[in-house]
Amino acid sequence: MRKTPTEMAEVHNRLSRRSLLLGGTMLTFMAGLGFRMRHLQLDQADQYRLLAEENRINIRLIPPARGEVFDRNGVVLARNEPSYRVTLVPEDAGDVDKVIEKLATLIELDPNELDRAVTEMKRSPPFLPVTIADRISWDELSRIAVNTPALPGITPEVGLSRYYPLRGDLAHVLGYVGPVSDYDLSKIDNPDQLLRIPRFQIGKVGLEGRMEDELRGVAGTKRVEVNAVGRVMRELDRREGEQGDDVQLTIDQQLQSYTQARLNNESAAAVVMDCQTGDLLAIASAPSFDPNLFVEGISVAKYSALTNNEYRPLAAKSVQGTYPPGSTFKMITALAALEAGVVGYEDTVYCPGHMTVSNRRFHCWKRGGHGHMNLSQALRESCDVYFYDLALQVGIDKISEVAGKLGLGHKFDLPLSGVARGLNPSRDWKSTVRGADWVIGDTANASIGQGFVLASPLQLAVMTARLASGRALEPRLVKSINGVDQAPPPAEALDLSTTHLGEVRRGMYAVSNHRRGTAYSKRIIEDRFRMAGKTGTSQVRNITAAERARGVTRNEDLPWERRDHGLFVNYAPFDNPKIAVAVIVEHGGGSKAATPIGRDITLQALYGGTPPLTAYPTKDRDQIKIQQDELEKLIPGREITRRNRA
Repeated sequence: MRKTPTEMAEVHNRLSRRSLLLGGTMLTFMAGLGFRMRHLQLDQADQYRLLAEENRINIRLIPPARGEVFDRNGVVLARNEPSYRVTLVPEDAGDVDKVIEKLATLIELDPNELDRAVTEMKRSPPFLPVTIADRISWDELSRIAVNTPALPGITPEVGLSRYYPLRGDLAHVLGYVGPVSDYDLSKIDNPDQLLRIPRFQIGKVGLEGRMEDELRGVAGTKRVEVNAVGRVMRELDRREGEQGDDVQLTIDQQLQSYTQARLNNESAAAVVMDCQTGDLLAIASAPSFDPNLFVEGISVAKYSALTNNEYRPLAAKSVQGTYPPGSTFKMITALAALEAGVVGYEDTVYCPGHMTVSNRRFHCWKRGGHGHMNLSQALRESCDVYFYDLALQVGIDKISEVAGKLGLGHKFDLPLSGVARGLNPSRDWKSTVRGADWVIGDTANASIGQGFVLASPLQLAVMTARLASGRALEPRLVKSINGVDQAPPPAEALDLSTTHLGEVRRGMYAVSNHRRGTAYSKRIIEDRFRMAGKTGTSQVRNITAAERARGVTRNEDLPWERRDHGLFVNYAPFDNPKIAVAVIVEHGGGSKAATPIGRDITLQALYGGTPPLTAYPTKDRDQIKIQQDELEKLIPGREITRRNRA
């Protein structure tokens, strides 16, 4: 049906309105799109350009060289040396098995290392390198380099690895480094990104562990161009990192090596301390171990051999071990009594061989007794009954106070693992920790370094140095960091009478230089190096009344682990103290095992090398000559590297 002109006009008007509406909507959309494109291309151009660049450029960390460790004379104790390894990129290798088979004809491949590499290949992108062989020799690296055209995907690389040239001589001081573990990361808040680099090594124990932040250094960076899947195309630039701080110790390498050798075949420890500065000149624990084994990755068999050894070679006995100090504690009991005014220098106590305390008999080491003893004589001959009597008069609180002033019960702040606090018991301690009252028998036991009293060889060396100097010396291990001296504050005078200290020193002098002294047979003959000392024997078992009645079993007839510990502390020269020494021989059967070791270490330190035979008693010289020759064999010639001081 044909529409009228009026209807046609109405349809035309309706279409025109719709066209305008649609056109306006399209124009608005196009305007918004254009504005958005302008905003992205002009206003946000820099931001998106940066994002695109970051997709193309990666920043990667470069591990820094670890700081090195030196002795007080510049001898290198821990250094970095080239480590050669072989990596394989599976994508470039093609037939991985065939390439590995060819590589095996050039160098010997460790099956365990190979299995680990295959496992790593399966879980890593094919373009990432995987280590096939680590710590190979230069000759092996050269053979591979010559044959690289026939080994697609194989790359010989050079890195740095930690090396300890003195091996076991400083193992317990330096510790060792090893790959970062999940356990290591769990102990650190906000760990450095360096620690996430595969096979990056950090200090695990000892100085390496305690000074990790100083030794590690600061990472460098390199910018590399990568493609869409993350494969490195080229290196654009790099910024080298900062090497870790070099650390110089107070240790004297020659004295340390001698001390370690002198302890050979014993389960023992020794500490040598400078009486003027507090510097630790030697800290030895025996037996020791080679820390390089841990850097390279110790085998299960070798690790089991260390952990199953009854002499505990992994333990730093010099600072971690705590032992009853035995008679080396008697100087403390004497000083406490003198300070309290309960005894005079010439006052005597009668020793019949025992003392009854609270219906319990406390014995002297000399079964028949010493007779009448004054202070100097009691120290000289180590009369137990004399010190029982003093202790009962002065009480444990005063004894504990003096022990604290001389360093017992104190955990010294040294960069070593597991530095022990020991135990300086008191009434409050027993009440708080044991929930029991202190009894008079506890005081008698403590007076001769038994019972609850425990001390480390380090603490005994500090005690001896403080007795010798009259000052509250603190032990120091780090001499300087990057050449900046780390000297501690000056040591204050001990809050003890100098007259009383002098009397105790005279008793210690008699121990080594009077014919009736317990260390007389192992004295120093050289007048200018005469030493003052104190022997000690600490029991590790109870002796029953029945055993005493039939005769105490000799240490030699007991199993090793039931024998008494042997101790010896000393300082020298007597009239101008320079060094203090503390030695313990675990289950050595008494002080006779420790005294000659302490004397020999003292002479080695004072002479700065092998002492002349004239420094020893005449009857010992033939045996000492044999010993010196044997020790030279135990300290083989090593390539000693010193810091370049030019």
